[in-house]
Amino acid sequence: MIIEQIYTGCLAQGAYYIESKGEVAIIDPLREVIPYIERAKKNKAEIKYIFETHFHADFVSGHVTLAKETGAPIVYGPNANPSFEAIIAKDGQEFQLGDITIKALHTPGHTMESTTYLLKDETGKDHAIFSGDTLFLGDVGRPDLAQKAADMTKEDLAGLLYDSLRNKIMPLADDVIVYPAHGAGSACGKNMMKETVDTLGNQKQMNYALRANMTREEFINEVTDGLLPPPKYFPLNVKMNKEGYEDIDDVLKRGMASLSPDAFELAANETSALVLDVRHQDEFVKGHI
Repeated sequence: MIIEQIYTGCLAQGAYYIESKGEVAIIDPLREVIPYIERAKKNKAEIKYIFETHFHADFVSGHVTLAKETGAPIVYGPNANPSFEAIIAKDGQEFQLGDITIKALHTPGHTMESTTYLLKDETGKDHAIFSGDTLFLGDVGRPDLAQKAADMTKEDLAGLLYDSLRNKIMPLADDVIVYPAHGAGSACGKNMMKETVDTLGNQKQMNYALRANMTREEFINEVTDGLLPPPKYFPLNVKMNKEGYEDIDDVLKRGMASLSPDAFELAANETSALVLDVRHQDEFVKGHI
């Protein structure tokens, strides 16, 4: 069994490569999917599943492109309603990957479709959870982002998150490894640790939201307190992740296409753009706008 965290610091985002007996699962891939494909090819393995923990708000996932390139199905948890073909897993549904098993645990609260994936090793022992934005290290996912989509208040969603943590995650053994979707610097939480991997037992001791004697009301109050306004681009990212998007290669190709002087002038005038010429001064003196 191979588990690799592919962490992108500028996004504070963790994607995961899991391999067993030549079969691969990718969890929460970024939009640039070539590294995942090449990683599997290096081991002569085949990408079998693409698991999404939820509709991400802070980045555009690579699930659609990766499915197109590999033929692997996209898997979401209950309540997900994507516009593209996907497996909507039932709570407790298991997926075989080589000699290991990945079990979907529906953990709503951050969003209604939020799902934690429990990995069972070759012996059937609980080995790790890929907790998405449900459980971070030192924090939990903010419950205010899905209010409109769920037609619920942040307090309602925080209550669901409390139930998810107490009923699905905290009963797991202390030696289970926690692999979250984000680390410190992400806007999806407010108090994340700089570390990106930990044991569940350690989190039960250190994470304020996992206090054993914490009441539901205390949890709701603490989790909803001090939340900063989310970035303006979050709703657009959710829409793209839910409805699909143009391949990044096509976007880059279009972005690199040159404009004629007339087309450039028209675009600049229509948008009131500030034109910044970054060429060398020798090129500038030969001709400029």
